Amino acid sequence: MSFNWRRPFSSRQGAGTITGDNYNANNATTSTFEGGEISDGSLKYTFEKGGNDSLPSYQEASGAPVERHSPLGYTVGPITIIFLNISKMIGTGVFSTPSGILSGTGSVGLSMIYWALGFFTSIASLSVYLEYASYFPNRSGSEVVYLEQAYPRPRWLFPTAFAFLSVALSFSSSNAIVLSQYLFRTNGHIPTPWELKGVAIAGYTVAVLVVAFHTRASYWISNGIGVVKVLTLVFISLTGLIVLGGNVSRIPDPHANFVNPFEGQATPYGLTNALYKIIFSYTGFENAFNVVNEVKNPVKQLRRNGFISLGIVTALYILANIAYLSAVPKADLKAAKLIAASLFFTNVFGPGKAVQGLNILIALSSFGNLVAVLLGSSRLIRECGRQGVLPFPRYWASTRPFGTPLGPYSIKWAMTILMILAPPAGDAFNFIMDLQVYPSAFFNVVMAVGIYLVRFRRRRLGLPRPEFKAWDPVIVFNIAVNVYLLVMPWYPPAGGIYAGDVSFWYATYVVAGIGILAGCGIYYWAWISAFPKLRGYRIRQEVLTLDDGATTHKLLKVPVAELAHYDATHDAVGRSIGESGSEAGRHDSADLKGEEAVGVVRTADLEK
Repeated sequence: MSFNWRRPFSSRQGAGTITGDNYNANNATTSTFEGGEISDGSLKYTFEKGGNDSLPSYQEASGAPVERHSPLGYTVGPITIIFLNISKMIGTGVFSTPSGILSGTGSVGLSMIYWALGFFTSIASLSVYLEYASYFPNRSGSEVVYLEQAYPRPRWLFPTAFAFLSVALSFSSSNAIVLSQYLFRTNGHIPTPWELKGVAIAGYTVAVLVVAFHTRASYWISNGIGVVKVLTLVFISLTGLIVLGGNVSRIPDPHANFVNPFEGQATPYGLTNALYKIIFSYTGFENAFNVVNEVKNPVKQLRRNGFISLGIVTALYILANIAYLSAVPKADLKAAKLIAASLFFTNVFGPGKAVQGLNILIALSSFGNLVAVLLGSSRLIRECGRQGVLPFPRYWASTRPFGTPLGPYSIKWAMTILMILAPPAGDAFNFIMDLQVYPSAFFNVVMAVGIYLVRFRRRRLGLPRPEFKAWDPVIVFNIAVNVYLLVMPWYPPAGGIYAGDVSFWYATYVVAGIGILAGCGIYYWAWISAFPKLRGYRIRQEVLTLDDGATTHKLLKVPVAELAHYDATHDAVGRSIGESGSEAGRHDSADLKGEEAVGVVRTADLEK
């Protein structure tokens, strides 16, 4: 392939001309870099730089426009990165899933191996996220951006599908329910189903109000609760070590569960179900990737602090489970359902005020998880809106009036309340937890495979190497784990089709997950293909700049007769081209002074 590179910015000096001599010539197709764009056949890439001190990025032009000045600010530092991840990981999982994981694996030894396995599956996924962040360091939203850029054709397919999924599954009802359960445990009251749901709704509403009015304050609150989470697990871990030392008279034989650690039998269904719960418990290691454009020098910060947060959580998870097993008989722990930690406190301290206080700490931990999820997922949903594939793009992208993404917060509140009220209270946690993991496993597979597509296209264009590159065996392991999560849930439990972790058919969440994915495809086909053909128009994108400085795409219905004119007056991103021929969205010379601002596209850079 031969490439003809021309001046990237008409106002720059020394940009130079880079010809096809720098590349392997395989055919006559040309690729040009002009006006901040690289054209390679039907794909066009823009050369962009944000205001977060990251290196410039090259992204396919159909993606949401880069916000050169984040309307959400740049207040995310190392401590916030660590606690954004920790607060999402340490939510309800380690306090509520140990019983299900022990039941699924069948033995104490295998359950502990599974908790360690969660670290390796998370490290593999974290590496994939880091490489993507190295390619697109000025875009928040994590998976939204990565799928958009890995699969730019068919145009808007993956953005539309993932946006549909993100809105349909934008609920945190399972964590709100566990918050409610632990609040009731503080006074010993056994709630009715509607009492449980009512407190869950109130708790989630308070969490939304906490983050809705001030971005920096919401990060401070998240960090503060994150510290409480860590101290709570440290306390549980230290208490467990004291119990193992034989210093608690209430526990006559603290080593009983460790004598024959692999005694018990596991089933394929149980192992798969346990893996789902492990992944749910570790979900959150990627939370800081949702706020990349609010982080200064993001790749370095995410690489260092992402691994730190995952290491801290893994150590605390393993120690906490050792503590549970030291104080609670295996049979009781299996039957504990969602209150394993509360049972641990009762066995160690007795049913007194101390246990009530510790239950309050776990309830606070659950509340902190709600806050951390709101902070991260709101940016993800906002990025879906900025792609233009959701109706009312201004609503999703705007940060008015408080400098926070109220649109995403409101949809998350509405969907969470709906999912708290809809499912039966006893089955809500397990069903929703499994339902959220299954479609996510599908997108994790295609995202990991997409790394190789991005690498191929960048090599083809001679673009610079990323700051971080994942090892191939790590990516393959990540793909294998998620393929397993897609295939094995079809295997029935040993007790029959109604013997799963819910009272109805064991694979309901699988069918529901596939139904959601199918709904994504139908929504895309109808909106992007069927309706335009029937009504004689085509979809084009336009860049909107809002009063708060936010930028977003809006997908327009352009009549077929006007397509030629529209394409001639707009660049690939969707910005209007002025009468002088210069692009309205092109970087002006004042913004481009110095190599550190946007960077000179040099031959040496492009040959790396």
